[in-house]
Amino acid sequence: MRARASLDQYDALADLLSRLRRYFPHMGLNLWTMPLWLSPLVALLLLGYSSTAMSVTLIIEHNGRELIYYTHQTSVRAVLREIGLVLQPEDDVFPHIDATLHNNGVVRISLARPVIIEVDGRIIQTFTRRQRVDEILKGAGVECKAQDAVHWNEMDPEMSSGATQAQHSSSPTAASPLQQSIVRPPSFHIVVRRAVPITLHDDTTTVTFYAAGPSVGEALRAAGVVIRPGDLVVPALDTPVSSGLHVFIRRSLPVTIRVDGHLLAMHTRSRSVRDLLAEQKIVLMGSDYTLPPLDTPLHPGAVVQVVRREERIRFEQEIIPYETEWIADSAMLLDTQQVVQPGTEGVTMRRYRSIYEDGVEVATVLEREWVASTPATRIIAYGTRIVVQQLSTPDGPIEYWRRIRVLATSYSPASSGKPKDHPRYGVTRTGLKAGFGVIAVDPKVIPLGSYVYIPGYGRAIAGDTGASILGRHIDLGFDDDKPLPHWYRWVDVYLLTPVPPHRDIRYVLPSWPQER
Repeated sequence: MRARASLDQYDALADLLSRLRRYFPHMGLNLWTMPLWLSPLVALLLLGYSSTAMSVTLIIEHNGRELIYYTHQTSVRAVLREIGLVLQPEDDVFPHIDATLHNNGVVRISLARPVIIEVDGRIIQTFTRRQRVDEILKGAGVECKAQDAVHWNEMDPEMSSGATQAQHSSSPTAASPLQQSIVRPPSFHIVVRRAVPITLHDDTTTVTFYAAGPSVGEALRAAGVVIRPGDLVVPALDTPVSSGLHVFIRRSLPVTIRVDGHLLAMHTRSRSVRDLLAEQKIVLMGSDYTLPPLDTPLHPGAVVQVVRREERIRFEQEIIPYETEWIADSAMLLDTQQVVQPGTEGVTMRRYRSIYEDGVEVATVLEREWVASTPATRIIAYGTRIVVQQLSTPDGPIEYWRRIRVLATSYSPASSGKPKDHPRYGVTRTGLKAGFGVIAVDPKVIPLGSYVYIPGYGRAIAGDTGASILGRHIDLGFDDDKPLPHWYRWVDVYLLTPVPPHRDIRYVLPSWPQER
C-alpha cells in the first residue's frame, strides 16, 4: 500500500509558525490571528520555504507502507529526529543513520517488535526483529529445557503501551498523521513456566515426571494422565505445583447403568449395586428391581440394569347388538311396517390387569367380565292384509294385489353373455325363450312365474334370474331383432292376480337398492 504524506499549505504554514515561535517567542504568533496583520509576509515566507524543501521516500519494512516526506534536513538522523522517531539498537535503517540525504532519496526503516518475557519471577522487556519464539528467547538470554512450557501471544495495545512508548519522543501535543503511520509491530508477550519433578502414585503404579503446569490438574493433563469422574486425586486438582510434589490417584471402577431408556457409562468408587444407585441418586419405587440384585459386588465393566415394574388396570367394552323380531299383523296392509319396540344395544365390560417392565407389557390377566347392560329386542310389526286393486293402463284395466318400487334395466339374449352357438343361448332360467315380455327378477322379491305389469313396458312374466339381479332390481327382456333400449330408471311393478298362496308370499321385502 502506498500513502502520500506531503505537507499541504496548512501543514507547511503550521510548521513554519512553529519554527518562528522558537526564535521569536515574544511575538505571540498564532495561526488564526496571523492573517489579520501578517498574511502578505507569511505568504512570501511560505513560498520561499516550500520551494527549498526536498522529497524523501520513507519505506516502513514491516507493513510495506511508503511515505513521501518533504524536509530541509540533509541527513537520515536529522530527518528521523524531525519526525519524532526514536530508534532502538535492534532497529535497522538504510542508508546508515549518518548518511547524507539528497532530493528524491529513499530511506528504509525496519522497526523491531517490542517483547515482554516473564520467566523465573522476573520480567524482561526488549526489542527484536526475530520471528521464531526460540530465537527471541535465546537473544534475550533465556535458556529453556524440553519440559518447560512456553506460551506466547500478541498483547493488546493498552497492555503494550508501556513497552512501545519509547518509539516516539514524548510530546504534549497529539501525534502527526506521519507519526501515526510509522508505528512498531504489536508487542509480543512470552511466558516461560519452568518444569518441576512430580511423583505420581496411580493405584499400584509409581512414576516421576516433569510438569510445567501451574496446578496438579494441568500438570496431569499435560502428562497425558486421564482423570475420570469418580477418581480420587490427593492433593486436589487445583493445588499449586511445587518441586518434589507427590500425587496419589485412587481409580474408580468403570460400570454401565441401564435405566429409564438411557445407557449411562461412568466410573465409580462404589463397591456394590446398592451403593452405586445411592451415589447416582437412582431410586427404586414400588416393585422395581435390579439385575444383578442390590447386594451384588461391583467389578470393572459391570452392567447394572434397573427394571421399572408397574401394574396397569384397563377396561374394555364390547357392544352386544340387539336382535330384531318381526311380528305379522293381519290388520295392517301389505308392505307397511310399524316399530312396536325400539331396540337398544347392550354392553359387556372386561377388566384386565397388565404388568409392564420398562414400558413393555410382559403379562396380562383378565380379572373380571360382566354384562353392564343387556340388549333390548327391536320388535317390528308388518302387514299381511292384501287388498286387490285395479289400475287403468293404455293396454286396458289390470287387477293387481301388490305394487313394488324397483330399479329397472334392460337386456337381450345377445347381451346375456352367451355366444349364439351356445346350447342355452336365449333360454331363461324357467326354460322360456328370452325376449320381450320376459323379465329377470330376484325370486325372493318377485316369485318366478308371476305375471306383472310395468308402466312403459307392458305385461310380462317373471321367467329369468341374473347374477346381478338382486333385491329390488329387475331386468326387462327385449328381442335381438331390434336395437336394445337403454333402461335405467325406477318404476312401479304391479303383481297381477291371482294372489299366490300365503306360503309363497314374502311379506318383508329387502330394502336395497334404494331410490335416491
